[in-house]
Amino acid sequence: MNSKNRFILINLLAYEFVLLNLVLIVYVLIRHPELSLYNSTSLLNIGFLVIIYNVSWLLIISFIRDNDFYFNTGYNSLKSLINCLFFFVGFVITLIILLRIDFLNRSTFIAPIFIFSYVNLVSRKYILKYLKKKGAHFFSNVLIVGLNYNPSRLRKFSDVVAQYGYNTMGYLDADKDEIENESNLSIVGNLNTLSFVLSENDIDEVFIASAGLKQDNIEETIGICDSFGVRVKLMPSNPLLMSKNCKAFVIGDMALYRLRQSKLDSYSQNLLKRIFDVCFSFSALVLGFPIFLLVAVLIYLESGGPIFYTPLRKGEAGRTFRCYKFRTMRVCEDPVNGTKSTVVNDPRITRVGKVLRKIDFDELPQFWNVLKGEMSVVGPRPHRIKLQDTFRKSVNDYMVRSYVKPGISGWAQVNGWRGPTVTKEQKNERVRHDLWYIENWNFWLDIKIIFLTVFGNHHKKAF
Repeated sequence: MNSKNRFILINLLAYEFVLLNLVLIVYVLIRHPELSLYNSTSLLNIGFLVIIYNVSWLLIISFIRDNDFYFNTGYNSLKSLINCLFFFVGFVITLIILLRIDFLNRSTFIAPIFIFSYVNLVSRKYILKYLKKKGAHFFSNVLIVGLNYNPSRLRKFSDVVAQYGYNTMGYLDADKDEIENESNLSIVGNLNTLSFVLSENDIDEVFIASAGLKQDNIEETIGICDSFGVRVKLMPSNPLLMSKNCKAFVIGDMALYRLRQSKLDSYSQNLLKRIFDVCFSFSALVLGFPIFLLVAVLIYLESGGPIFYTPLRKGEAGRTFRCYKFRTMRVCEDPVNGTKSTVVNDPRITRVGKVLRKIDFDELPQFWNVLKGEMSVVGPRPHRIKLQDTFRKSVNDYMVRSYVKPGISGWAQVNGWRGPTVTKEQKNERVRHDLWYIENWNFWLDIKIIFLTVFGNHHKKAF
């Protein structure tokens, strides 16, 4: 962490803790005038509360909150607020119950959290801008070393790194001797002038855009920077790696990049999703049992035969599983090698089946698949094996969907991309929405999709 970010982080954290304690003490004294700072018992009780709230907030900023919240003015602070608020209330209430604190009512414990969170949300942007202006002299001056100078990309890069306390001073090209200074940089030139540039300018760090550079150039640049005591960072300049979902990690002595990084690759986030899946699906199966029983009776009375249709589907990592559905057709195709998709006014659909498909009740038995760990409540919809083979031939990145478990509902479905996949647009859009979900997943996105599944208008396309 550079000095600029260290200055911002320390001051923002200090502001948050001061604000938290101020809100807590003022609210408690106003809400309970019988308490007094001059009374030793009252002072002890208030001090006990202060410790609980500060420990809870320390846990949140250490393990829950994203560091970008403190450095980036464009960060989605509302989403962060809701997430932190959820855990803050949970931590405080848990500690209060475990420690058996009963000298105040429950509303007194919770209200300061909401007041603090609201004031913090409203004031954060202004405090952050003030600190960035106040700490302008803490910027780390950066020199870029690379190949194939691109002014537009360099300007974009400079704007991004400025959010994190870096000031782009200049650019040295490993190939060109003369560069048009379209970005109004203080330093432009050839890599051969690196020693002179470092000796004549106050450069804190050198960023080496390594793609395309010869190994000798990289090693020579690092050696020169070391001789001047200037820090070096290697960065990918390959367009494939310029992504917020590309994460670096180390195996042994090798630095690797993981493409299409998802938050679900994190054990804690994956565990959170799994806990929600189990609780939600178990509740749905228990509460919906009378409905399931009624549907089963109606299916049997109309057409006899099996209640469920269990075709084979491909799931996470390409694993095959039996997907449970209420049977909606008189004649069901081969669950293993079936190739015929449902069409509008399909004569195979029963009267009960038509109603079930219209309101998506035929998918409800898949909560059993969720409990078994084969599916998730929300995720890309599982396709037939034959359909998957067709998709793979026409959409290059289709199989990326198998990075996560398939879902009962998904982002593509609630955005209207459900039903037939005949045209190229239908295939591409369904896959594009599924990949967007994987790369942008968060817990609240799942809640949003569940809400849209129940109350959205996508059901009009069902047949």
